[in-house]
Amino acid sequence: MKILIVGNGGREHALGWALQRDARVRELFFAPGNAGTDSLGCNLPIQATDLPGLLDWAGENRPDLVVVGPEAPLCQGLVDRLEAMNIPAFGPGESGARLEASKTFTKGLLLKAGIPTARSAEFQDASEARVWCRKQTFPLVIKADGLAAGKGVIIAQNEAEADQALGEIMERKVFGASGNCVLIEEFLEGQEASIHAVTDGKDYVLLPSSQDHKRIFDQDQGPNTGGMGAYAPAPIVTEALLQEVEEKVIRPIIHILREEGIPYRGVLYAGLMLTAQGPKVLEFNCRFGDPETEVLLPLLETPLLDLIQATLAGKLGSLELKLREASALTVVLAAPGYPEARGPGEFFSLAGSRGRRV
Repeated sequence: MKILIVGNGGREHALGWALQRDARVRELFFAPGNAGTDSLGCNLPIQATDLPGLLDWAGENRPDLVVVGPEAPLCQGLVDRLEAMNIPAFGPGESGARLEASKTFTKGLLLKAGIPTARSAEFQDASEARVWCRKQTFPLVIKADGLAAGKGVIIAQNEAEADQALGEIMERKVFGASGNCVLIEEFLEGQEASIHAVTDGKDYVLLPSSQDHKRIFDQDQGPNTGGMGAYAPAPIVTEALLQEVEEKVIRPIIHILREEGIPYRGVLYAGLMLTAQGPKVLEFNCRFGDPETEVLLPLLETPLLDLIQATLAGKLGSLELKLREASALTVVLAAPGYPEARGPGEFFSLAGSRGRRV
């Protein structure tokens, strides 16, 4: 098979590592890839958000499969356009990827489906948001509605911090158009955990639980990032807790997506807060997490290609997912100034499983 992986992060390296081990994979391409993926296949000078470039290459080279790593091309409808060209692509279409593209849209689905989540309010006007915040109990969580590379969430400890956050997001547009609307939520206390499900829109399988660490400095002192490291499985996610998440979160979100007429094939990544009242959804992502992918894929015994093909064929219900009895850990090395200063080569990760470097 000839496979194209879209993206340039540690996640895409992990996806390539898993697929390259499969004897059925003959050629592996990355767009644009990174220094690590260059040792697994062929890097292409095409950015992940360059849809015309990706579609031109796919039309000319006819890959047997395209695996889309990051959220931006999914939210731009890359999978829909590839499927229109009869090129199989792993990931949800634009309508399904709206789960990540709009936090207010997702909050509406959660409430409609009765999925546990934080109390919240949404605003398109900064002044109205400031007035509302003054009447609330702090801390508050202020989220840019749209994509912000995992960094559009600010925890405001007081009114002054809320005012500053709203100014940054809504007035100075540090996250661009993603800050045209904000979602302000109550602060939930507990530990965070991530649950990745893969679904064909009807059936699903659960991958091992994981935890990533958002703040850049020790003791959770720095700003939020896209994730400074992760491990799997997460000891805090017991079998009983996983069953509760499956019943209260995973099944209902798949059901409401079908009820709303939103086709969804790919990864459903639930970011959870494990509160004293039970698990509550912080967010949904429409793709594998980064850095979580680096610790999840080494724990798969079932070939990743089998999982992807069963998803695309609508046959996940007949797939027996086998997992390794092991643990995995990844640590992110970030460039100076991250996450505020961003540029090429801003971070990479080292992942290991049972002492083996991946």
